[in-house]
Amino acid sequence: MKTHIKLLILSVMVITASCKDAFLDEKPYSSYTPVTLKDSLGFDASLIGLYNHTSTIFSWSDQQGWPSVWQVGTDVANATANQQGIEIPYYNYTVLTPDNAAATRTWNRSYIMINLTNQIINNVEDPTLISISQGGKNLINAEARFFRGYAYNTLATCFGGVPLITQALTGPKTDFVRASLEETNEQIVTDLKFAAANLPDIESVRSNSKGKLYGRANKYMAMQLLAEAYLRMDEPALAEEQLQAIISSGQFSLIKNRYGIKVNNPGDYYADMFIYGNQRRAQGNREAIWVLEQENPTSVVGGITDNPQQRRVWGAAYHNVKGMALSDSTGGRALGRLRLSNWVIYNLYQPGDIRNSQYSIRRKYVYNDPKQPATYGKPVPYTGTDTLYNIAPHTTKWYQFDPNDTFGYAMIKDFILMRLGETYLLLAEAQFKQGKLEEAAASINVLRERAFPDYPAVGKVSASDITLDFILDERVRELIGEENRRMTLMRTKTLVDRATRLNSNNPVNPLRGLTSTHLLMPIPLSEIQLNKDAVLEQNPGYE
Repeated sequence: MKTHIKLLILSVMVITASCKDAFLDEKPYSSYTPVTLKDSLGFDASLIGLYNHTSTIFSWSDQQGWPSVWQVGTDVANATANQQGIEIPYYNYTVLTPDNAAATRTWNRSYIMINLTNQIINNVEDPTLISISQGGKNLINAEARFFRGYAYNTLATCFGGVPLITQALTGPKTDFVRASLEETNEQIVTDLKFAAANLPDIESVRSNSKGKLYGRANKYMAMQLLAEAYLRMDEPALAEEQLQAIISSGQFSLIKNRYGIKVNNPGDYYADMFIYGNQRRAQGNREAIWVLEQENPTSVVGGITDNPQQRRVWGAAYHNVKGMALSDSTGGRALGRLRLSNWVIYNLYQPGDIRNSQYSIRRKYVYNDPKQPATYGKPVPYTGTDTLYNIAPHTTKWYQFDPNDTFGYAMIKDFILMRLGETYLLLAEAQFKQGKLEEAAASINVLRERAFPDYPAVGKVSASDITLDFILDERVRELIGEENRRMTLMRTKTLVDRATRLNSNNPVNPLRGLTSTHLLMPIPLSEIQLNKDAVLEQNPGYE
């Protein structure tokens, strides 16, 4: 159920106010307002709407460069000559201004989420609600509070302190003021602690006729998000407590063996995790903590929101090369809107790292169009400008091919938003910040033992190797294409140093104008202008 606020225009308000005849009074039998939130079915429909809204954060086809915003101009990627447009201010920071579309979208999506969750929370906490048990109320409240904490954590990371709204808005409001970052953090912690205490264990989530609904919120999602927030707040001991609890729960394990729908095809166990049909817990992915599940709308009405563009952004535009045909093995149709940085391509991985195998990072192509017999089956030369986006090395994590849609406008694929691999990386960061270098090395080595078949002879690290930079490097090795890299570097306040030091040599659309100002995004100018009855302060450097 979508519960967007509908504001009545003044003329309608005047007309209805002047109508006194009882026969004109309407009795609504359904509504998209909070009045429908009086029973478990209404609440559940609204909760499901939160997942639908989350999907809109990742799928925006009007601006196909939206996924690039969070990667280009960092240490991991550059915009190619085939850029779309919205990403431009995120490598050419000299043109990042308060009317920026990406900052506005981030703000907008987050506050829509907050209002949707407030409607649920306000209604479930209403003392007149007696049709649901207290345990049932807590469960509903916890699921909504997880998403409110998720939205406020995004806002805090991207903008700092922001207006705090905990009551659903039912009319226009033009006097917002920014809370302090500390107050914003307190709200995030309050929501996520409640969610962690009241959400179910992952094996205790609800079921339907097809099995357990692993896509619904579980307590470990709240714990991992809370740990990340604690790290941003410089509370590493509290973060470690949450992360250790996730690991010691025994509910998750790193993927170390082949599995799933292509287990008999060439591949490896790490790459198996990102094959559509393998990503969910019910499909064998015991590493997944939160998977935002998507379906093909040709078979499931409303299976995706909009048309996700991750494959088009991350994949190479190989179909532009004569002799190359669209295929499942090459990941479907992509456009090469970003290119991995030279640092990632040439300097990041040690030999033998499975995360850099041909099944995870494609570096070579073979001509595959039988209509071109002169080249069919031969290697595609890795030379010239084609290497910048037509046959550029890229992660295969977003491969997805639909033979009924070879043009590939939409990517139909699940989003793995949290997994155990990142839990260990966050744990290492928390331990490092406490000076626990031996423990941090041990946490990293859990991942490196999975990554290097010849471990410990190859791949093992020691306490002397552990720095924040090393941990951030390891995040790229493990999470390239998955994590929101910009938000990670904003959270750790390393964006300027790492982007400048590791990614300032791109020959196309080079990094320009990056300063400490850009550790936060600009407060959207439209929000400031509409907020006529109070001052909504802009972030420093964007005035």
